[in-house]
Amino acid sequence: MKIILKIQRFNPETDDAPVFQEYTVDADPTDRLLDALIQVKQYQDGTLGFRKSCAHGICGSDAMRINGKDGLACKTLVKDVADQDGAVVEISPLRHLPVQRDLIVDQGKFFKQFRSVKPYLINDEQVPEKERLQSPEQRQAFDDATNCILCASCYSACPIPEDRPDFLGPAALVQGFRFIADSRDNGFKDRLPQLDHPDGVWACKNHFECTKACPRQIKITKRINQTKQRIK
Repeated sequence: MKIILKIQRFNPETDDAPVFQEYTVDADPTDRLLDALIQVKQYQDGTLGFRKSCAHGICGSDAMRINGKDGLACKTLVKDVADQDGAVVEISPLRHLPVQRDLIVDQGKFFKQFRSVKPYLINDEQVPEKERLQSPEQRQAFDDATNCILCASCYSACPIPEDRPDFLGPAALVQGFRFIADSRDNGFKDRLPQLDHPDGVWACKNHFECTKACPRQIKITKRINQTKQRIK
C-alpha cells in the first residue's frame, strides 16, 4: 500500500516557522513507521532529521508525535496509523522541548529535570555480607518504574508543561518514586525538595496522558500519586 507521511520540517538556523512536507512511500501494513521514515531518508530526502538507534523499543530514541499521539516510531506499525491506501500519517516532534531540526528535539531540559530527583540508590550504610537483599514483594512495589527508557513520550503527552514550564514532568517524578519505593534506598529526604514542590508531584492533575503514552506500560500517574501519599 502507499501511504503519505506528512512530516513537520523545521531548521531553526534557516527557517522562520515549521512547515509540513509530504512524502509518498510504499509500505506493508506490518512495516514499522520507522521503516517508512528510513525509506524517505535514504531514497527521497537525505535532509530529513530524526533520531533512531536500536529500532526495537529499548533505547527510546525515536519518540515523536504520530497522528497527534506520542510514541515510538519503531513500535508503531503502519496498520495502526494508516487504515487504507493513500492514508495520511502526520508526524511531528515531541512537545515542550526546543526543536533542533525536524523531528529532533533538544532533550537537555528533560535530562536536567531527570537528574534533579537523584535517580540512583542512596544508601551509605555498610553492605551486609555481599549484597542488600530484597524480597519479591519489595521489588514488585516499584518494578514497572525500572522499565523507563527515557524516551520523553510521557513528558510530551502531559498538558501540564504548557502552563507550568518548570514542571519536573512524569519521567522524572516516576524515577523519584522508583527509588523512594526501593527498600534498599535511604534517600527520601534528599529527594524531598524536588518532589514536594509546586512544580513537583503537586503539579500533576491526574490527566493520565503520560500513562497512555508510555511505550513500556509504566503506571506513571499511579506512581506519582503514591509519591504524594508518601510525602503526606
